[in-house]
Amino acid sequence: MTLLFSSSTAVVLAVVLPIVALIVGAAVGIVVFRAIQGKKLGAAKQVANKMVEDAVNEVKEMRKTATREAKEELAKERSEQEREMREKQAELSRMQQRLIQREETLDKKEQQLDKKSDELDAQKATLTQKHAEADKLKAELAQANSRVLDEVQRVATMSKEEAKAQLIDAIRDEAKHDAAKMVREIDAEAKEEAEKRAKKIVSLAVQRCAVDHSAEITVSTVPLPNDEMKGRIIGREGRNIRALETATGCDLIIDDTPEAVVLSCFDPVRREVARIALEKLISDGRIHPGRIEDLVEKAQKEVDVKIKEAGENAMYETGVFGLAPELVKILGRLRFRTSYGQNVLRHSIETSHLAAVMAGELGANVMLCKRAGLLHDIGKALDHEIDGTHVSIGVDVAKKYKESKEVVHCIAAHHNDVDPETIEAVIVQCADAISGARPGARRESLDNYVKRLEKLEEIANSFEGVEKSFAVQAGREIRIIVKPEVVDDVQAMYMSKEIAKQIEQDMQYPGQIKVNVIRETRAVEYAK
Repeated sequence: MTLLFSSSTAVVLAVVLPIVALIVGAAVGIVVFRAIQGKKLGAAKQVANKMVEDAVNEVKEMRKTATREAKEELAKERSEQEREMREKQAELSRMQQRLIQREETLDKKEQQLDKKSDELDAQKATLTQKHAEADKLKAELAQANSRVLDEVQRVATMSKEEAKAQLIDAIRDEAKHDAAKMVREIDAEAKEEAEKRAKKIVSLAVQRCAVDHSAEITVSTVPLPNDEMKGRIIGREGRNIRALETATGCDLIIDDTPEAVVLSCFDPVRREVARIALEKLISDGRIHPGRIEDLVEKAQKEVDVKIKEAGENAMYETGVFGLAPELVKILGRLRFRTSYGQNVLRHSIETSHLAAVMAGELGANVMLCKRAGLLHDIGKALDHEIDGTHVSIGVDVAKKYKESKEVVHCIAAHHNDVDPETIEAVIVQCADAISGARPGARRESLDNYVKRLEKLEEIANSFEGVEKSFAVQAGREIRIIVKPEVVDDVQAMYMSKEIAKQIEQDMQYPGQIKVNVIRETRAVEYAK
């Protein structure tokens, strides 16, 4: 049994073992196969994942590339479109500019056409006018021919005396015209030597008028209680009169004039000192050189006080303040200065008031006009001590005492030594002329003043061709307006000389008179 069993077992084992081995091998194979398949599947998954990742990355890259390319393409297209747009806009601008230029050209052409049309109209009107003038000239020529024929016929029947008289009249008119031209040429040549001739004329006038003028402005008369006083004034061997003349700087003239002696001096202040001292000597009765010196010194102090008071009163009266003390004294010396019989200080005060009134009316600087009017003749206080005109002396004095440039200019321009550049200078000039030219201001009666003006206008109106005449500047100028259709420019010059000669022959007057002949042509038309 055991053997059977063992053999059956061996058979079974022999049968079972291969099956078991086969099964085990199959199981092992399956396990191995699965393990191999699992590895392959993991590897495949890894490959697949990597491929997926690569594909995703590639897709992303492609998307980026496509996006970039799309953006570039879009930017390119946009740049192209903008370029095309700019080109189109530039083209439109050029077209618009050409249109504007064309419009401007058309406007210019239109203006030129209008201008040419106007010029053509004007030329047409001118031609029409010229035709009318030509017709008028033809008519005048025909009339002139007719007059010439009539004149020839008249001359043919004229006697010898009549022809001679007519010829003489024609020659006289022509000679007058030629003479006027010659006078004009001579005057033009004479202007080259005007300064020499003027100096010569002035020197002759000074020689003729020096005595009378000196007698007017350089002497003072002192009354005496009796003629015996003349001997006491002269003194033993003339010592008293010499002492008085030495102390005062004045000449004492003792002549046959009853109960009066004359003091002569160009300096009005010295003359006033001498007058006061002499009056004190006469009233005191003690006349000797020592007493003369004492009284002259006292008179000098008295006159200095009067001068200062006069200057200060002038300042207060005109309302002009801030003058230098020395300038106030110089101003006060004008109290003893006269011009054509007019007191210069009163004239300066009056000029200051007049200038202030005119400046107020015209809106000018009132205080400047007051100050300049008061100081305009300040040079007359020193013109006997300093060489030069009173204008130049006054300018130097004003500059010396720090007066403003405006005041200095008014002083310099009040007699047109320089051209007035400000309205205040013109106002002071006018105020000075008004104060000196008004009737009664200077040594001339109102009747004589009026008669002189009437005589001037009468002489001017007696000439043929005079339309109106006006005597101005207190008779120092006559302005004559002539008829332009009767008197031409040459005849106007000839007339001025003839009127001046007539005035010299028929009138007596101080200084000189300016003859101003005015010929004026006016063309007046009214637009309707």
